[in-house]
Amino acid sequence: MRGMLDNSNDLNRKLAVAVEKMPAFPKSVQRILELSRDINCSPKDLVAVIEKDPVMTMRLLRVLNSAYYSFPKQITSVNQSVVYLGLNTIKNMALSFAALGALPKNNAAGFDVQRYLLHSLTTASMARLVSQKFKVADADPTDCYLAGLLHDFGKVVFAQFMAQEFRQALQKSEDEQISLREAELAVIGSDHTVVGAMLVEKWQFPSGISTLIREHHVPPASAVGVAPCLFIANQVSKRLGFAAPGYLAVEALPPELVGHFGVDLDAVIATLGDITKLVEEAQMYAQASKETA
Repeated sequence: MRGMLDNSNDLNRKLAVAVEKMPAFPKSVQRILELSRDINCSPKDLVAVIEKDPVMTMRLLRVLNSAYYSFPKQITSVNQSVVYLGLNTIKNMALSFAALGALPKNNAAGFDVQRYLLHSLTTASMARLVSQKFKVADADPTDCYLAGLLHDFGKVVFAQFMAQEFRQALQKSEDEQISLREAELAVIGSDHTVVGAMLVEKWQFPSGISTLIREHHVPPASAVGVAPCLFIANQVSKRLGFAAPGYLAVEALPPELVGHFGVDLDAVIATLGDITKLVEEAQMYAQASKETA
């Protein structure tokens, strides 16, 4: 097909160039992740890192003072926000706004960034919720959130820096009712999981996050770790109508996960309970990114 890159060296070079053009991930957020993995870290250390990033602080305070939260008085500092919402919520907000800051305002591929955003944010919160509700062993809730947030970021790289090919892939996905990943492989010769993994390596995240992104369409072999939480969250998000652009294909719960999570996705959704607040927060973060871009 026209647009397909036949030579693997040419393709690898093109992917590497596209990834290199992506903006850096804020150092402050990398530091937040490092500190949150230290059991001796105090909340004030995390707050101090966030407060040194003026853009991050501005975005947090704008959202916290929005009508959604309706706090009795105006929040004027990150420290205050932790008192009202707790450290984990503020940490996840900081992660989200950092990722949103790397998104393009426009792209020539016609990729619906707002729809993509809502899928990524709901998947992030859902992955964290799955790890907690099902008490998944070796699944750190922050890693679950981060993996969900970044799992499809390769699509953003394609939309911005390989726009013509990605537009063709989006069209092929819709026309032929095949997954976007299949369409990307046919048109580009690679897919968003590969380029997404390359991107988080550039951003110097732990190698485990890179592996999760590269393999997030592979059915997990066990109910341990972040991988099953991410896989299930991705499918539940799509099942509930928060799919990213491209043909919607919801994958069934793999047999290896049935014993721990239930007989099927419907059972998982029932166990998760009311996710209205989770969805509302995702919508608010997505809207906030639009307003503060």
